[in-house]
Amino acid sequence: MSFVTVENIFQSYGRRPILERVNLTVDEGEFISIVGASGCGKSTFLRLLLAQEQPSRGEIRIADAPPAAEPGLDRGVVFQKYSVFPHLTVRDNVVAGESFRRRWGYFTGAARRDAIRRANETLARIGLSNVADQYPATLSGGMQQRLAIGQALAAKPRILLLDEPFGALDPGIRLQMHGFLTDLRAETNMTVFMVTHDLAEGFKLGDRVVVFDKPRWDPTDPDPYGATITYDFDARDGGIPFQRIQEEIHAVHPA
Repeated sequence: MSFVTVENIFQSYGRRPILERVNLTVDEGEFISIVGASGCGKSTFLRLLLAQEQPSRGEIRIADAPPAAEPGLDRGVVFQKYSVFPHLTVRDNVVAGESFRRRWGYFTGAARRDAIRRANETLARIGLSNVADQYPATLSGGMQQRLAIGQALAAKPRILLLDEPFGALDPGIRLQMHGFLTDLRAETNMTVFMVTHDLAEGFKLGDRVVVFDKPRWDPTDPDPYGATITYDFDARDGGIPFQRIQEEIHAVHPA
């Protein structure tokens, strides 16, 4: 039985269709990279998985439970624009990510000391140990994005949703975050959905690469039709050659 089941999803904003006939099944622990042209509903699909939005038609089930009415602790998210708590230090932001699952929302005594130790380990892995006692406003945009990723991962959600999470990072830090995410997946078996415009990144990190596109076009009006999953590639053990993917996408969306 699949862990995530997406059945015949349609989503429209007013009379404008965004997604149509989206079907997908995902096993627990799989990493799904999501690629496609801008405006093809990739971020909308993440918001539906998060239960931040409800579909116009169809349903999404996690672990065969009824469709969620709102976001829950089983789903963590990092959107393109970093979002952290400005009134907390860098270290306490990571502690807060873990404390969401506590009954009262915070740690005390020995439990807090253990949480601080784990937060320090996380900060070392994402390269923020030297700013642990500073506040987010003092950090660069790329550093704040790293903090947002660390905070989301500290909560150890069953499903992690990433919307272009590494776009603001320089190449060296980006590779470091790739390693951190890969290690944490191995430790937690979390299921990951990541939107990226970097095909190489999608194939490097993903078990599967799914492509969103509009299979139907009206040259006089681009809005009447929604996007759906047009390809679902197995990226494990090399999968489909990367060059072929480039050629196919270029054929659909020439420069």
